[in-house]
Amino acid sequence: MLDIKVIRENVQWAKDKLASRGVQAAEIDEVIALDEKRRALIVKTEELKKNRNAASEAIAVAKRNKEDATEQIAAMKNVGAEIKALDSELAEVKAKVDYILVRLPNFPDDSAPVGPDESFSREERKWSTPREFDFEPLAHWDIGEKLGILDFERAAKVSGSRFVYYKGAGARLERAIYNFMLDQHAKEGYEEMITPYLVNGESMFGTGQFPKFTEDVYTMTNEGEPMTLIPTAEVPLTNFYRDEILDGAQLPIYFTALSPAFRSEAGSAGRDTRGLIRMHQFNKVEMVKFTKPEESFNELEKMTADAENILKALNLPYHVITLATGDASFTSAKTYDIEVWLPAQNTYREISSCSDCTDFQARRAQIRYRDEDGHVNLVHTLNGSGLAVGRTVAAILENYQNEDGSVTIPEPLAPYMGGMTKIEAK
Repeated sequence: MLDIKVIRENVQWAKDKLASRGVQAAEIDEVIALDEKRRALIVKTEELKKNRNAASEAIAVAKRNKEDATEQIAAMKNVGAEIKALDSELAEVKAKVDYILVRLPNFPDDSAPVGPDESFSREERKWSTPREFDFEPLAHWDIGEKLGILDFERAAKVSGSRFVYYKGAGARLERAIYNFMLDQHAKEGYEEMITPYLVNGESMFGTGQFPKFTEDVYTMTNEGEPMTLIPTAEVPLTNFYRDEILDGAQLPIYFTALSPAFRSEAGSAGRDTRGLIRMHQFNKVEMVKFTKPEESFNELEKMTADAENILKALNLPYHVITLATGDASFTSAKTYDIEVWLPAQNTYREISSCSDCTDFQARRAQIRYRDEDGHVNLVHTLNGSGLAVGRTVAAILENYQNEDGSVTIPEPLAPYMGGMTKIEAK
């Protein structure tokens, strides 16, 4: 959530920043006007409360002196009624301010390219050269089905579209990938966590999914309380410290977790209808950081490098792009997307997104730290995929496929595969 004080003191700057994210200037004007009204009501209410307190003292004195206080009592009742009416109006105005603020996206960082969509994103670097095949490479879903390690048809029977069964060596490959990722991130200083997969509404609000994205999640009820299946482990990891004040000496704090991700993908109709790219349920290894404000952008570079190291170890070609302001997530100030090469599609596809959310989530979730001078400040939060596991499976199947239909296992994964070096049709 944005700080209304920052908007109030930098109105044109705020308009320009948020315009690059599709926010109309009129919306900023509205929240500023409401904030001015809110502050005026606070001043008026406080003045009346001051007068009421003075009247109460005068009444007490009059009663001690056995004087008639009828007029003072009547006047105080009138003041009390006015205060009650103003408090009600203040609550209504504050609710309107909050309604707008919680739906405004984060301010983009100055280093992010300005533009409404992905066509304005900026490529930062490429790693490795895509393999040249001397045969026509197959799509990963065809490879998986021919090898008998992916079954989309039976998953559709059981659950519907955008689900999959991993079978045999396919299941073992998925498990090998996420165990390898977790071990790598542990070496980089991340503390491994196993999180709840169901979270409450406060947690979804804290990381910015609610109220804006309620249609893209699966929600159920537990003892009358709405609970949401996590769309990413970012939610329980970031909310771990919700409503807490950390010791600044602890920072930075690194967490990583493997979890399923559940997404209804309401806006994905017609896109990636086949394969592992866009699923309703998939495994993902998440990275989350809590940092001091002055360290967060440097930590973003390190987090992105941590995700890249997985792809380098697996020898999968990729490139890194900085997302345009209009293409970045709601909570992000700056995002690097890492896109892996998929030969069958002859293009790069997203496999990791690493974002610096600055104090946007911390303000919503009230995650703070006490510095060496005793001052309490909001932390900066970061999150990134390290990596999306299903998409890594897709990339391995396509990049490591052989003409005979088999798939070679990347060398770092062989120990996790019980020494298996190749997946072949039975």
